[in-house]
Amino acid sequence: MSTTLNDIKAPVADEMKRFETGFRDSLKSKTPLLNRITRYIVKRKGKQMRPILVFLSAKLCGEINERTHRGAALIELMHTASLVHDDVVDDSNLRRGFFSINALWKNKIAVLVGDFMLSRVLLLAVQHKDYDLLELVSKAVEQMSEGELLQIEKARRLDIEEDIYFEIIRQKTASLLKSCCAVGAASAGASESDIQNLANFGEQMGLAFQIKDDLFDYQLNNNTGKPSMLDIQERKMTLPIIHTLKHCGNSNRRFIISTIKRHNTDEKRIKRVLELVRSHGGIEYTELKLQECKENATRILHEFPDGSGRNNLSRYLNFVLERNK
Repeated sequence: MSTTLNDIKAPVADEMKRFETGFRDSLKSKTPLLNRITRYIVKRKGKQMRPILVFLSAKLCGEINERTHRGAALIELMHTASLVHDDVVDDSNLRRGFFSINALWKNKIAVLVGDFMLSRVLLLAVQHKDYDLLELVSKAVEQMSEGELLQIEKARRLDIEEDIYFEIIRQKTASLLKSCCAVGAASAGASESDIQNLANFGEQMGLAFQIKDDLFDYQLNNNTGKPSMLDIQERKMTLPIIHTLKHCGNSNRRFIISTIKRHNTDEKRIKRVLELVRSHGGIEYTELKLQECKENATRILHEFPDGSGRNNLSRYLNFVLERNK
C-alpha cells in the first residue's frame, strides 16, 4: 500500500496545526495591500512538505520545541519568497492551479512581496538569536540561486554533461530539502555529526526528487495518451536526454540538439527524440540513478537508531518517490 500525505503528516499533526497559525502571524503587516496578498498566499498553500520535514527531522533527534517552530517558519518563508520570485523570472501566470502573485498584482509588487518575506526570515532569526538556523537557510538560498544561474548559463549552449546536471539539481532542488533536515536536527540540539548526516539524507532525497521529475516527462498523459515532453518544449536538459546524447552518435546528437533549440514544438521531431531516448536506454538509466539516490538516502538514515523517528522519515522518503506529480 502506498504512503499518503496523511501518513507522513500524522506524527506531527498537532505541530503542523500550530505552525499554520504561527506562519500566518509571521506574515502580518501594517500595510493593507501586503496583508491582502499574503492572505491570498496562505489560503493557497501547498502540501507544506518542507515544514513537515523540519518537524520529522527534529523528532528523530530529540524534542520539537520553539526553535523547531521558528526553523520551520524560516524555511517556509524563504521557500515561498523564492516561488514568488520564480514566477516573475519565468513570467508564469499560474502557481498550483491558481493565478500567481505577478499575474494578479504585476511584477513590481510580486518582487517586493518576495523581498518582504525574505526580510521576515532575517528578522525572525535575528530577534531570537537563531544564527545557526539562519546560516543553514541562507546557504540554501545561496545554492538555489547559483544552481539557477548555472542552469541558465549552460542552457544557452545545451552542453550540460552529467556531472554538471547533478551539480545543478544538487543546488537548485536538493539544497532546500538538505536545509530542512539540518534545521530540524539543529533545532532539537543534535550533534554536529547527526546534523550533517541528516543534511546528507535530505540532499540525496532531493536529488531523487528531481530525477523523479525528469521521468514524469516520459509518462503517458491521462488526457492525451502521450508523454508530455514539456522539458523539451522548455529547452531543459534532463538526465534521460543527457544520457542519450552521450550514446546516440553524432547524427542523432545533432538532431536532438536542433530539436530542443529550434524545433521544440514540432510533435513529429519530439516523437523521434522520445524514440531515441527509449532506444538508447535513457529512461532505464535515469531510473537506475533514482534508485541509487534512494538507496544512499536509506543507508544514511539507517545510521540513526531504529524507532518511530527513523520510520517517519523513511515513510516521507517513500512518499516523495511514489508521487504521481
